[in-house]
Amino acid sequence: MPNYSAEVDAVLRALADPTRRAVVERLAKSPAVVSDLLASFSMTLPSLLQHLRILEDARVITSNKQGRVRTVSLRPGALDVLHLWLGEQRTSAERQADRLGIHLARATSKEN
Repeated sequence: MPNYSAEVDAVLRALADPTRRAVVERLAKSPAVVSDLLASFSMTLPSLLQHLRILEDARVITSNKQGRVRTVSLRPGALDVLHLWLGEQRTSAERQADRLGIHLARATSKEN
């Protein structure tokens, strides 16, 4: 079992806040300029920047500044570590049930 608990912890901490989850949901659609993000949330710029910093420190988002415009985007594969961790947490009973379901589906399709 790979040891990436620090990464998982950082991502889970970053996503524990509803505002940060909303930011991630928004950025999943497309990158956004910080000022556009700010218009979507009822908070001050310093508060939004603090949320963005936490997401960036957890390596969930990236930011790029050109002139006075900062654009943030969801980092490709940023949530893969959670997917892997959750997959490892599945119980053997769930895996057995999955295998049984696949077996039954194949058996049913062979009969038809």
